[in-house]
Amino acid sequence: MKRAIFPGSFDPITSGHHDIITRGVTLFDELIIAIGVNSEKKYMFSLEQRKKFIEDSFADNPKIKVVTYKGLTVDFCQENNVEFILRGLRNPADFEFEKSIAHTNRDLAPIETVFLLTAASTSYISSSIVRDVISNNGDYTKLVPNSVRINK
Repeated sequence: MKRAIFPGSFDPITSGHHDIITRGVTLFDELIIAIGVNSEKKYMFSLEQRKKFIEDSFADNPKIKVVTYKGLTVDFCQENNVEFILRGLRNPADFEFEKSIAHTNRDLAPIETVFLLTAASTSYISSSIVRDVISNNGDYTKLVPNSVRINK
């Protein structure tokens, strides 16, 4: 069984993430959306909210599992028998950053990283842009899946 992890903070999940997950799940028998926990990072949404946004987005797909984890992604992979890390690339800067992480991960464990290019229609979207739009009372709804709804 080919299992992959799609790690991130997903604060919040964006339409770009959704696109990568939707296309990536077709490549694997199981795709684990893994929300990393970093106690030093300040999040806009609680861990429970972020997990619920993702679970609600993919409730109808039995190949997708949503979990949280702490520590190194490769350690999570080894502990959970996961062979692949799925990552999305929006631009050349993403590639350079992700390439370094992929090489490091492969040095630490026998884990392969698979890259998917984001769709042109979502390549400009990042969680930080979405948070900025939300913080300034802008219309964030076209940047995120329908499951991300904030009660103001």
